[in-house]
Amino acid sequence: MTLHSELLPETLPPQPLQLLAGWLAEATRARLQPNPNAMVLATADGDGVPSARVVLCKDLNIEPGYVTFFSNYESRKGRELEANPRAAAVMHWDALRRQVRLEGRITRASVAESEAYFASRAWQSRLSAWASRQSEPIESRVAMERAIEAAARRFGAPSPLQLDAVASDPGAVIARPPHWGGYHLWIETLELWVEGAGRLHDRARWQRGLRPKDGGFEGGPWSATRLQP
Repeated sequence: MTLHSELLPETLPPQPLQLLAGWLAEATRARLQPNPNAMVLATADGDGVPSARVVLCKDLNIEPGYVTFFSNYESRKGRELEANPRAAAVMHWDALRRQVRLEGRITRASVAESEAYFASRAWQSRLSAWASRQSEPIESRVAMERAIEAAARRFGAPSPLQLDAVASDPGAVIARPPHWGGYHLWIETLELWVEGAGRLHDRARWQRGLRPKDGGFEGGPWSATRLQP
């Protein structure tokens, strides 16, 4: 396997999101890991206590400058984003010797966007969104299995716990629950990192201001800075 050795451009581009999009596309094509769009998402509650978990970046919207992920709004991350609508994320492609860091503000995706993505999910995952009160305690695995079976009965679907029900879509209409949907992470700060020989890594940071607009944000011009490793 050939690993990348190229560094960042000597003259940093004034807009970094095209470069990020190229990296993400290349990681997807390379298929060197099961989920090349995985990113660690860090949030903090109203007291500043941090937490982190892995989510999937489902879209990079270059022109306004945000990434999209989906979750249960009532989960721990959802509650923290409600109290403190800022987040940071990291994508790391070890085999490609690249890393991306994002920091910015959070808004919810539109209902239409959330509906469209939810409808594209496997029916088992749609049932799980109804059955699971994400991040809440539960007394046993058996209780969780009973919850998923109850959700299956509610929507007239087979139990996904049965092996013969996993392979095909039963065609049941499973609507999006109101507590589940998308988020946009509007990028204020973006850092790109390329592994270098002898730990002489190549790093650069882009920053911009955001101002509220139409329920989201509008970004100002980017400023680029090369960083020491």
